Amino acid sequence: MPTPRIEIDLRKICHNTRCLVDRLRPSRINVVGVTKGVCGHPAVAQAMLDGGAVGLADARISNVERLRNASVTAPISLIRTPMLSQVEQVVSLCDVSHNTEIAVIAALSEAASRQGTVHDVILMVEFGDGREGILPANLEVIARRVLALKGVRLKGIGANFACLNAAPPDSVAMNRISCLADAVEQSCGVLLQVVSGGNSASLPLILGAGSLGRTNCLRLGEALLLGVEPLTQTRIAGLHTDAFCLIAEVIEVHACDRSDRVFRPSSSSEPVAEVCLPHARVILAIGQQDVDAVDLLLPPGTNLVGATSDHLVLETRDRRMKVGDEMRFQPNYSAVLRAMSSGDILVELGPDQPEPASQPNGHPRGVGSKRSLTPKGEGYLSPRSPRPFELV
Repeated sequence: MPTPRIEIDLRKICHNTRCLVDRLRPSRINVVGVTKGVCGHPAVAQAMLDGGAVGLADARISNVERLRNASVTAPISLIRTPMLSQVEQVVSLCDVSHNTEIAVIAALSEAASRQGTVHDVILMVEFGDGREGILPANLEVIARRVLALKGVRLKGIGANFACLNAAPPDSVAMNRISCLADAVEQSCGVLLQVVSGGNSASLPLILGAGSLGRTNCLRLGEALLLGVEPLTQTRIAGLHTDAFCLIAEVIEVHACDRSDRVFRPSSSSEPVAEVCLPHARVILAIGQQDVDAVDLLLPPGTNLVGATSDHLVLETRDRRMKVGDEMRFQPNYSAVLRAMSSGDILVELGPDQPEPASQPNGHPRGVGSKRSLTPKGEGYLSPRSPRPFELV
């Protein structure tokens, strides 16, 4: 098989989505599947929809265009504030956009009027993450200005957490969002359909029976794709963490010996010994241009030596490795994002899944044939992460 490639088991993404949809249903919270981590891959988007997501969301209009070109008709939200230069495309391709700037919303209004349609707007509020958002004190003023514009409709408000700053939401933040929604409705005489309470980082609070307030929507990406909560990388109970597997080819092998410390039980009176153990240094045909090397979960007995733009250098205790062998890695979110963005990595889908209707722009190798996947099982942990616990 061609290398490098990334294998995607779409059934596991569908399963993850279905599990979270079912768990959030009693709280009347809808799931919107975020596809930016896979560059708007149509088959992954369809797996989320098949799992019960009510719509899709992405941060880049090029990804949305890819979805529409693949005949995806589900509602799609643009979750990064639109660029003024792209308002015509935003209106024509997206059902709703998340906004923070009145100048942009005014431009969307004009574009929608020209196209003879109405574009829905969600106002994003700053709650301490620092990435984007309207200050709470200014929200009602902005909402009234939106309501005065033709061609746009104020659909709701939302907040973002734990993206720029690693601060998860709490019950106080959820209650503040609810109070702001109430205040906008009372002062502006409008009914807000959506109160979007964050992303995958909000799941520990919500699944832990925290105070939800009026939150009725979550934008979930990493939890659906990788089955983990972003901040701690802990596995969410019942979800698959191995829907993605990255495969790279060995292009150079060097046998070497180096000293390893052998740690004895603390009760032993003998000193710690250093012994010479056989290792192999291997170089793979993949690099930082293709993947975030530090965000790969390495096979047991393997250490990362370093990575350049085109080479990944590892040290392994498996001295059977030879040129032409393949090595398999489980990628975390950043590694998935960069691998899916690379034009040199082939994307292979799991069995019994439809091919997307069109090839992605900027991805000349496109999507591979369907095949049975046997990715590594669950249980891998990032060396930066604590041992997992299950969310309830």
